[in-house]
Amino acid sequence: MVAFGDFSDSDVTVELDNYIALVEFHRPPHNFFDVSLLKGIADAFHALDKESDCRVIVLASEGKSFCAGAQLGNYQKQDSSDQDSAGKTEDNKAKKTIIGRDHVYEQGVRMMECGLPVIAAVQGAAIGGGLGVALSTDFRVAAPEARFSANFSRLGFHHGFGLTVTLPALVGSQMAANLLYTGRRVGGEEALQLGLCDDLVPVEDLRSRAFEMAKEIAISAPLSVKAIRRTMRQGLVDRFRMATDHEQVEQDWLRQTNDFSEGVRAMSERRTPDFKGN
Repeated sequence: MVAFGDFSDSDVTVELDNYIALVEFHRPPHNFFDVSLLKGIADAFHALDKESDCRVIVLASEGKSFCAGAQLGNYQKQDSSDQDSAGKTEDNKAKKTIIGRDHVYEQGVRMMECGLPVIAAVQGAAIGGGLGVALSTDFRVAAPEARFSANFSRLGFHHGFGLTVTLPALVGSQMAANLLYTGRRVGGEEALQLGLCDDLVPVEDLRSRAFEMAKEIAISAPLSVKAIRRTMRQGLVDRFRMATDHEQVEQDWLRQTNDFSEGVRAMSERRTPDFKGN
Protein backbone atom coordinates (compact mmCIF):
# COMPACT_ATOMS: atom_id res chain seq x y z
CA MET A 1 0.00 0.00 0.00
CA VAL A 2 1.07 3.61 -0.61
CA ALA A 3 1.06 6.36 2.00
CA PHE A 4 -1.70 8.93 1.50
CA GLY A 5 -1.45 12.40 3.01
CA ASP A 6 0.17 13.30 6.30
CA PHE A 7 -1.93 13.12 9.43
CA SER A 8 0.96 12.22 11.74
CA ASP A 9 0.35 15.25 14.00
CA SER A 10 -2.73 13.40 15.22
CA ASP A 11 -1.13 9.92 15.40
CA VAL A 12 -3.03 8.79 12.31
CA THR A 13 -1.56 7.18 9.20
CA VAL A 14 -3.29 6.50 5.89
CA GLU A 15 -2.37 4.06 3.13
CA LEU A 16 -4.24 3.53 -0.12
CA ASP A 17 -4.10 0.74 -2.67
CA ASN A 18 -6.57 -0.93 -5.06
CA TYR A 19 -9.41 1.41 -4.04
CA ILE A 20 -9.06 0.48 -0.34
CA ALA A 21 -7.64 2.80 2.30
CA LEU A 22 -6.24 1.76 5.65
CA VAL A 23 -6.74 4.49 8.26
CA GLU A 24 -4.81 3.49 11.37
CA PHE A 25 -4.46 5.34 14.66
CA HIS A 26 -1.40 4.85 16.83
CA ARG A 27 -1.67 5.36 20.57
CA PRO A 28 -0.80 1.91 21.87
CA PRO A 29 -1.45 -0.02 23.91
CA HIS A 30 -5.02 1.23 24.53
CA ASN A 31 -5.52 4.03 21.97
CA PHE A 32 -7.33 6.49 24.23
CA PHE A 33 -8.70 9.33 22.13
CA ASP A 34 -8.88 13.09 22.40
CA VAL A 35 -10.04 15.81 20.00
CA SER A 36 -6.74 15.72 18.11
CA LEU A 37 -6.93 12.00 17.38
CA LEU A 38 -10.56 12.08 16.28
CA LYS A 39 -9.92 15.14 14.15
CA GLY A 40 -7.09 13.26 12.44
CA ILE A 41 -9.41 10.35 11.67
CA ALA A 42 -12.17 12.67 10.44
CA ASP A 43 -9.71 14.66 8.31
CA ALA A 44 -8.45 11.42 6.77
CA PHE A 45 -12.01 10.25 6.04
CA HIS A 46 -12.90 13.53 4.33
CA ALA A 47 -9.69 13.60 2.27
CA LEU A 48 -10.32 10.03 1.10
CA ASP A 49 -13.94 10.85 0.32
CA LYS A 50 -12.66 13.31 -2.30
CA GLU A 51 -10.20 10.78 -3.75
CA SER A 52 -11.55 8.97 -6.82
CA ASP A 53 -9.18 6.04 -6.22
CA CYS A 54 -10.74 5.27 -2.82
CA ARG A 55 -13.98 3.31 -2.48
CA VAL A 56 -13.77 1.73 1.00
CA ILE A 57 -11.97 2.52 4.26
CA VAL A 58 -10.64 0.03 6.81
CA LEU A 59 -10.28 1.63 10.25
CA ALA A 60 -7.73 -0.06 12.52
CA SER A 61 -5.47 0.71 15.45
CA GLU A 62 -2.07 -0.28 16.76
CA GLY A 63 -1.93 -2.00 20.12
CA LYS A 64 -3.74 -4.34 22.47
CA SER A 65 -7.04 -2.42 22.47
CA PHE A 66 -8.99 -1.11 19.51
CA CYS A 67 -9.90 1.98 21.54
CA ALA A 68 -10.42 2.03 25.30
CA GLY A 69 -12.27 5.35 25.29
CA ALA A 70 -11.52 9.01 25.96
CA GLN A 71 -8.56 10.42 27.85
CA LEU A 72 -10.63 11.53 30.83
CA GLY A 73 -8.22 14.23 32.01
CA ASN A 74 -8.02 15.95 28.64
CA TYR A 75 -11.71 15.38 28.04
CA GLN A 76 -12.60 17.23 31.25
CA LYS A 77 -10.42 20.19 30.26
CA GLN A 78 -12.31 20.56 26.98
CA ASP A 79 -15.38 21.83 28.84
CA SER A 80 -13.75 23.43 31.89
CA SER A 81 -14.75 26.98 30.90
CA ASP A 82 -18.34 25.87 30.47
CA GLN A 83 -19.05 23.90 33.63
CA ASP A 84 -20.15 26.44 36.25
CA SER A 85 -23.88 26.20 35.56
CA ALA A 86 -24.02 22.67 34.15
CA GLY A 87 -27.48 21.16 34.19
CA LYS A 88 -29.19 24.00 36.06
CA THR A 89 -31.70 25.12 33.43
CA GLU A 90 -32.91 24.14 29.99
CA ASP A 91 -31.55 27.46 28.63
CA ASN A 92 -28.13 26.67 30.02
CA LYS A 93 -28.31 23.22 28.50
CA ALA A 94 -29.04 24.66 25.08
CA LYS A 95 -26.18 27.15 25.38
CA LYS A 96 -23.77 24.48 26.51
CA THR A 97 -24.67 22.30 23.55
CA ILE A 98 -23.81 25.10 21.14
CA ILE A 99 -20.63 26.11 22.96
CA GLY A 100 -19.50 22.50 22.97
CA ARG A 101 -19.57 22.01 19.20
CA ASP A 102 -15.75 21.93 19.04
CA HIS A 103 -16.03 19.01 21.43
CA VAL A 104 -14.89 15.49 20.54
CA TYR A 105 -18.41 14.70 19.36
CA GLU A 106 -18.18 17.26 16.57
CA GLN A 107 -15.34 15.15 15.20
CA GLY A 108 -17.58 12.10 15.55
CA VAL A 109 -20.19 13.88 13.44
CA ARG A 110 -17.51 14.63 10.84
CA MET A 111 -16.54 10.96 10.78
CA MET A 112 -20.17 10.03 10.21
CA GLU A 113 -20.47 12.53 7.35
CA CYS A 114 -17.92 10.64 5.26
CA GLY A 115 -19.56 9.25 2.11
CA LEU A 116 -17.45 6.08 1.96
CA PRO A 117 -18.21 2.73 3.64
CA VAL A 118 -15.99 2.10 6.67
CA ILE A 119 -15.05 -1.30 8.13
CA ALA A 120 -13.50 -1.44 11.61
CA ALA A 121 -11.00 -4.13 12.55
CA VAL A 122 -11.51 -4.64 16.29
CA GLN A 123 -8.63 -6.61 17.80
CA GLY A 124 -9.28 -5.90 21.47
CA ALA A 125 -11.24 -3.66 23.80
CA ALA A 126 -13.74 -1.17 22.39
CA ILE A 127 -14.82 0.51 25.61
CA GLY A 128 -16.92 3.58 26.35
CA GLY A 129 -16.26 6.19 23.69
CA GLY A 130 -14.16 3.56 21.92
CA LEU A 131 -17.32 1.52 21.48
CA GLY A 132 -18.87 4.64 19.98
CA VAL A 133 -16.00 4.90 17.50
CA ALA A 134 -16.41 1.24 16.51
CA LEU A 135 -20.19 1.53 16.09
CA SER A 136 -19.88 4.68 13.98
CA THR A 137 -18.52 2.51 11.16
CA ASP A 138 -20.61 0.50 8.69
CA PHE A 139 -19.23 -2.92 9.59
CA ARG A 140 -17.03 -4.48 12.26
CA VAL A 141 -14.74 -7.50 12.01
CA ALA A 142 -13.65 -8.63 15.47
CA ALA A 143 -11.32 -11.12 17.10
CA PRO A 144 -12.50 -13.45 19.88
CA GLU A 145 -10.32 -11.38 22.24
CA ALA A 146 -12.38 -8.26 21.48
CA ARG A 147 -14.38 -6.76 24.32
CA PHE A 148 -17.27 -4.34 23.82
CA SER A 149 -18.61 -2.27 26.69
CA ALA A 150 -20.68 0.87 27.18
CA ASN A 151 -19.19 1.21 30.67
CA PHE A 152 -20.44 4.74 31.36
CA SER A 153 -22.82 3.80 34.17
CA ARG A 154 -19.93 2.06 35.94
CA LEU A 155 -18.22 5.46 35.96
CA GLY A 156 -21.24 7.41 37.21
CA PHE A 157 -21.46 8.96 33.76
CA HIS A 158 -23.74 9.11 30.71
CA HIS A 159 -23.05 7.35 27.45
CA GLY A 160 -21.81 9.36 24.48
CA PHE A 161 -20.47 9.28 20.92
CA GLY A 162 -23.93 8.76 19.49
CA LEU A 163 -24.52 5.39 21.14
CA THR A 164 -28.10 6.55 21.72
CA VAL A 165 -28.56 6.03 17.97
CA THR A 166 -25.97 3.46 16.88
CA LEU A 167 -26.30 0.87 19.65
CA PRO A 168 -30.08 0.22 19.41
CA ALA A 169 -29.79 0.10 15.62
CA LEU A 170 -27.54 -2.95 15.94
CA VAL A 171 -28.82 -4.84 18.98
CA GLY A 172 -32.37 -3.50 19.48
CA SER A 173 -33.64 -1.09 22.11
CA GLN A 174 -34.10 -3.70 24.84
CA MET A 175 -30.57 -5.08 24.64
CA ALA A 176 -29.16 -1.58 24.22
CA ALA A 177 -30.82 -0.57 27.49
CA ASN A 178 -29.36 -3.65 29.17
CA LEU A 179 -25.85 -2.87 27.97
CA LEU A 180 -26.10 0.81 28.92
CA TYR A 181 -27.66 0.27 32.37
CA THR A 182 -25.21 -2.46 33.38
CA GLY A 183 -22.07 -1.33 31.58
CA ARG A 184 -21.13 -5.00 31.29
CA ARG A 185 -18.48 -6.32 28.92
CA VAL A 186 -19.41 -8.40 25.91
CA GLY A 187 -16.86 -10.83 24.47
CA GLY A 188 -16.31 -11.56 20.81
CA GLU A 189 -18.64 -14.56 20.58
CA GLU A 190 -21.55 -12.78 22.26
CA ALA A 191 -20.85 -9.65 20.22
CA LEU A 192 -21.33 -11.65 17.03
CA GLN A 193 -24.59 -13.12 18.33
CA LEU A 194 -25.90 -9.69 19.35
CA GLY A 195 -24.89 -8.00 16.10
CA LEU A 196 -22.18 -5.76 17.55
CA CYS A 197 -19.81 -7.24 14.99
CA ASP A 198 -20.40 -8.76 11.55
CA ASP A 199 -17.66 -11.39 11.54
CA LEU A 200 -15.40 -13.08 14.06
CA VAL A 201 -11.97 -14.37 13.05
CA PRO A 202 -8.69 -15.21 14.81
CA VAL A 203 -6.75 -12.07 15.65
CA GLU A 204 -3.96 -12.98 13.22
CA ASP A 205 -6.52 -13.05 10.38
CA LEU A 206 -8.37 -9.91 11.45
CA ARG A 207 -7.01 -7.40 8.99
CA SER A 208 -6.96 -9.78 6.07
CA ARG A 209 -10.66 -10.52 6.67
CA ALA A 210 -11.44 -6.81 6.93
CA PHE A 211 -9.69 -6.26 3.61
CA GLU A 212 -11.55 -9.20 2.06
CA MET A 213 -14.81 -7.56 3.07
CA ALA A 214 -13.55 -4.25 1.71
CA LYS A 215 -12.66 -5.87 -1.62
CA GLU A 216 -16.18 -7.29 -1.88
CA ILE A 217 -17.48 -3.73 -1.67
CA ALA A 218 -14.76 -2.17 -3.82
CA ILE A 219 -15.59 -4.28 -6.88
CA SER A 220 -19.14 -2.90 -6.89
CA ALA A 221 -19.92 0.28 -8.85
CA PRO A 222 -18.70 3.13 -6.60
CA LEU A 223 -21.47 5.57 -7.51
CA SER A 224 -24.07 2.90 -6.80
CA VAL A 225 -22.52 2.02 -3.45
CA LYS A 226 -22.47 5.68 -2.38
CA ALA A 227 -26.06 6.18 -3.51
CA ILE A 228 -27.27 3.04 -1.74
CA ARG A 229 -25.38 4.00 1.39
CA ARG A 230 -26.98 7.47 1.38
CA THR A 231 -30.39 5.85 1.13
CA MET A 232 -29.71 3.30 3.87
CA ARG A 233 -28.27 5.96 6.19
CA GLN A 234 -30.83 8.69 5.41
CA GLY A 235 -31.11 11.03 8.38
CA LEU A 236 -28.50 9.09 10.37
CA VAL A 237 -25.98 11.93 10.62
CA ASP A 238 -28.67 14.33 11.83
CA ARG A 239 -29.86 11.82 14.44
CA PHE A 240 -26.26 11.23 15.50
CA ARG A 241 -25.70 14.99 15.87
CA MET A 242 -28.88 15.44 17.92
CA ALA A 243 -27.97 12.45 20.08
CA THR A 244 -24.47 13.73 20.84
CA ASP A 245 -25.86 17.18 21.68
CA HIS A 246 -28.13 15.63 24.30
CA GLU A 247 -25.49 13.14 25.50
CA GLN A 248 -23.05 15.98 26.07
CA VAL A 249 -25.57 17.94 28.15
CA GLU A 250 -26.12 14.95 30.43
CA GLN A 251 -22.39 14.30 30.65
CA ASP A 252 -21.65 17.91 31.60
CA TRP A 253 -23.70 17.87 34.80
CA LEU A 254 -22.86 14.28 35.73
CA ARG A 255 -19.15 15.09 35.42
CA GLN A 256 -19.50 17.34 38.47
CA THR A 257 -21.13 14.77 40.75
CA ASN A 258 -19.46 12.87 43.55
CA ASP A 259 -20.45 9.61 41.90
CA PHE A 260 -18.44 10.46 38.79
CA SER A 261 -15.37 11.27 40.90
CA GLU A 262 -15.85 7.97 42.72
CA GLY A 263 -16.26 6.09 39.44
CA VAL A 264 -13.02 7.48 38.03
CA ARG A 265 -11.15 6.75 41.26
CA ALA A 266 -12.52 3.21 41.43
CA MET A 267 -11.51 2.57 37.83
CA SER A 268 -7.95 3.79 38.42
CA GLU A 269 -7.74 1.72 41.62
CA ARG A 270 -9.29 -1.33 39.91
CA ARG A 271 -12.04 -1.77 42.49
CA THR A 272 -15.83 -1.79 42.57
CA PRO A 273 -17.17 1.76 42.94
CA ASP A 274 -19.24 2.75 45.96
CA PHE A 275 -21.84 5.09 44.47
CA LYS A 276 -23.98 7.28 46.78
CA GLY A 277 -26.33 8.90 44.25
CA ASN A 278 -24.99 12.42 44.59
